[in-house]
Amino acid sequence: MTGRPPAPPQVTAAAPGRAAEAVTGAVHSWDTSVGVDGPGTRFVVFLAGCPLRCRYCHSPDTWYGRSGRRRTVDEMVTLATRYRRFIQVAGGGVTVSGGEPLLQPAFTRELLRRCHDLGLHTALDTSGFLGVRADDALLDATDLVLLDVKAGNPQTYRRVTGTGRLGPTLRFAQRLADRGTPIWIRYVLVPGLTDAVDEVERVADVAAGLATVQRVEVLPFHRLGAHKYAELGLTFPLADTEPPDADLLARVRGQFAARGLTVT
Repeated sequence: MTGRPPAPPQVTAAAPGRAAEAVTGAVHSWDTSVGVDGPGTRFVVFLAGCPLRCRYCHSPDTWYGRSGRRRTVDEMVTLATRYRRFIQVAGGGVTVSGGEPLLQPAFTRELLRRCHDLGLHTALDTSGFLGVRADDALLDATDLVLLDVKAGNPQTYRRVTGTGRLGPTLRFAQRLADRGTPIWIRYVLVPGLTDAVDEVERVADVAAGLATVQRVEVLPFHRLGAHKYAELGLTFPLADTEPPDADLLARVRGQFAARGLTVT
């Protein structure tokens, strides 16, 4: 289960005159979270399939579209509405995550639009690598983008992701800022991989240059997903890497804060 990234899952788009619920996608799972996948209590839909192979990925079970089950938008909206009152009172909403949701743009667009039309706060959790696939209609239905900026140096980005390039994420970030879309930057801190001072400085420069960045989340690397690699017969690339200690976390968070950014 290594090598080239998989082809995008086939998505059935609604033909003219057909109901929107005919749009289907490969859904890996769904869950509720508090303060992790956007503000408040969230109903989170995890889509299957991702073009990247990040060394610290804690969900290798979402890499391939075949790991998901075909679901209609209507099915997922019905599930989300069960939690509607609860998540609205808790200041939450719906987040579409993955995998990589922009690998299935038609499904992601329609799910976000339907939830947005219900008055639910919507968030898109993405690496931005496939940002070009997010059309204006998709972004119009998105209240917040959780943007995973994996590195500030193109070479480091390649080391982290195995298959990706930094440029598409940066262009997508600027497009979001230009259109006024709120952004939360996410940065996974991995000792020996993404912790270099100049690496963090580059990402801080990017974040500080985007007018709509509301906060930066420095996420400490963990090995909680290691068992999934074992279950899939895969080797976890960072099995011998320790999580960052308190001093390293403080230093990196301080680098972002020094740019006037709100850091969590």
